[in-house]
Amino acid sequence: MANRDAIRKRLDGLRRKMYEEGIDYYFIPTADFHQSEYVNDYFKVREFFSGFTGSNGNLLIWQEGAGLWTDGRYFIQAEKELDGSGITLFRMQEEGVPTLTEFLDSHLEDGQTLGFDGRVISAMDGLLFEKKLCKENRQIHFSYGQDLAGAIWENRPEFPCGAVWALPEEYAGESVTDKIISVREELMNAGADCLFLTKLDDLMWLFNIRGCDVECNPVAMSYGFLSMSQAVLFIQEKALDEKVLQHLEESGVMVQPYGMVESFLQKFAPMQRVFADKRYCSYRFYKLLKERHTIVDGNNPTEKKKAVKNPVELAHMREIFLADSVALTKFIYWLKKNVSVCHAEGKPLTEVTAADMLESFRRQIPEFLGLSFPTIAGYGANAAMMHYEAERESCAVLKPEGLLLVDSGGQYLGGTTDVTRTISLGAVDPLQRLHYTKTAIGMLSLSRARWLYGCTGRNLDLLARKPLWDIGIDYKCGTGHGVGYLLNVHEGPQNISWRYVNGRTEAVLEEGMDVTNEPGVYVEGSHGIRIENVMVVRKAQKNEYGQFMEFETLTWVPLDTNALDMTVLTEEERSMVEDYQIQVYEKIFPYLTEEERSWLKAETARKEYTEEEI
Repeated sequence: MANRDAIRKRLDGLRRKMYEEGIDYYFIPTADFHQSEYVNDYFKVREFFSGFTGSNGNLLIWQEGAGLWTDGRYFIQAEKELDGSGITLFRMQEEGVPTLTEFLDSHLEDGQTLGFDGRVISAMDGLLFEKKLCKENRQIHFSYGQDLAGAIWENRPEFPCGAVWALPEEYAGESVTDKIISVREELMNAGADCLFLTKLDDLMWLFNIRGCDVECNPVAMSYGFLSMSQAVLFIQEKALDEKVLQHLEESGVMVQPYGMVESFLQKFAPMQRVFADKRYCSYRFYKLLKERHTIVDGNNPTEKKKAVKNPVELAHMREIFLADSVALTKFIYWLKKNVSVCHAEGKPLTEVTAADMLESFRRQIPEFLGLSFPTIAGYGANAAMMHYEAERESCAVLKPEGLLLVDSGGQYLGGTTDVTRTISLGAVDPLQRLHYTKTAIGMLSLSRARWLYGCTGRNLDLLARKPLWDIGIDYKCGTGHGVGYLLNVHEGPQNISWRYVNGRTEAVLEEGMDVTNEPGVYVEGSHGIRIENVMVVRKAQKNEYGQFMEFETLTWVPLDTNALDMTVLTEEERSMVEDYQIQVYEKIFPYLTEEERSWLKAETARKEYTEEEI
């Protein structure tokens, strides 16, 4: 991470450039040309100018100052990383904190200019700027034709161009040809002539390819154009070998250079009805299309199709999640066995060595391709930072006491995993045990949900939060998100979150959608707890009241008996814990050594309680 002097120097250089170009405010989001959540180092412009390393943050610079907006997952981290930089932290969705647009609305004066790189701003955000800032006869200018910040960045990393490979149909479960036919049907139903596709994981899904241009996300920099007569993939040709080219040709896909997409959009037949997702299409390309065509608004039809996993994908996922659960369980046993010994011998384990060991267990799975995100291993107070990432030089040493939160996952030929367990390394104080127990009950309560078809994740979120709300605490993030299939660890449109946000996409929970279930507690300066499983939506019974739905659990990793306080639970809640623990043992014991099996049997055994204990 850059030091504070370097950050201030970079901001001063940017302000000079802004002055030369007549720009009063300059906006830098966390995005690439495709509005990706995680970006290649080439696109980490916001991090370069702020020093904040979180995955979500928007930076605004003006001559007298700068501000960074981020969400509750990163408040603690951002406060530390911005300290001394001169950048003000704006805590999103906190009472009294303006949104970035509200801040601009109250500070921009008539005739002033807002600048940004129009390639990394979504059409949705750009149009929001137009709507909110250009009102009441106030004239605000937009300068979006150049990467002003990038012009200052010396020794910028190379533009990503990793090797691309084709995903065999035996893993994809559906051919490219069939996917294109189904998407064209959706376009016809929407009254569109063609689709301009910009979201990287949607492109990978549609064309049954995978890449490596973003760390942990198997995607390749690309665009797609689909009409009723042609399918075009714009991609860097040096990333493709003959096998991939043959795969695309046999699927009826024309390959064009990545850099040719803008000229293509300028030249293809005018007055078309173009389907473009404003969340992921850049403001620059949206404006270009708008000049010559009619834009059909809405979400691109590939997103939902990708989210609903087909039977082949689900079959592979069940196998992979079981193997991944075994690896994590083996790691937990290894950690509990060794943390005291290593500490006593003067060679204590650290957050980083623990994360490395967990990865080594995953690497023993034949289908393992890499991590699905950098492992979050936070000990003690570090775990209160939801997306904390330990650094080898400064990470915490593990002691035989307290809690270690480990949020991790793998990319496999056959699925993408995401799982969190909070592990006791020794004695756990009563408050931490209470928080752990309430978190576990929230996770299990949501797992056992049953609902009528038509519900979204917002209808179900209360099940996970209620045990925590009952004791007056909460967590500042959603409860669940979709997970890709050998793709991004975060995907939509499905999610589980209680808060209503105007404009946020909500999706009906469909059979075959997967979603995480990850309530937690985060106490700054003390501890963090998260317990996360992945579930798949499936149909339950159907009767005169309609189609009932339920979840199938994919993650089978034990809860930590030492961190549970069963005395605060009802009889029904204790049964929930014990039933899950027994299922864990039954599913994974065949894959353990005798020593591991003996430990897990004790960890998951049903216990009889006396009246005094309950």
